[in-house]
Amino acid sequence: MKNMLFKYMTKFTTLNEEEQQAIAQEILIEEYKKGTVLLAQGDVPAKCYFVLKGCIRQFSIDELGKEVTSNFYTEEQAISIFNHHKQDKSSDYTFVCLEDSVLVVGILDGERDMYNKYNQLESMTRLMVEQFFGQVQEEFASFIASTPEERYKTLLRNRPHLIDRVPQHQLASYLGITPESLSRIKKRISIL
Repeated sequence: MKNMLFKYMTKFTTLNEEEQQAIAQEILIEEYKKGTVLLAQGDVPAKCYFVLKGCIRQFSIDELGKEVTSNFYTEEQAISIFNHHKQDKSSDYTFVCLEDSVLVVGILDGERDMYNKYNQLESMTRLMVEQFFGQVQEEFASFIASTPEERYKTLLRNRPHLIDRVPQHQLASYLGITPESLSRIKKRISIL
């Protein structure tokens, strides 16, 4: 698993192997079972994560008690809590493991110490966040302008691995449609 992390780190930094090994000695890698809640809606976040293996679902419960899926995180994706710097800011989302997962775990209170010790780590994180935000902006703009069928086709094109890894009702929620609509779209596309 650490080899996967090193490979990812080299995309964003010029850390040599010795520096990567030093960081690897200080980071925490943990295994979580399917169904593990990493953070519950309403809790104050204390950790951030990077997925080495597995699939994590981000969702919230709306005012009607309905689960609304907003994202899925898979290999080589960071799960950042961007508003954690606000004093006692509780999470608007729940993060749960949809599969047995292996994650790099970052302690938010120790983040500044790690950045001071390894200045390229802060640059790497910034680059990761910039890439993530760029991707989110593109996905959001596309999502707003798309029909449900176009959203599904985009999912097939950009994240096809989710189709077999995520329950269909959660995919439907992520796409902003009902499970029945998703079934009709899938049937219509398979006929074409």
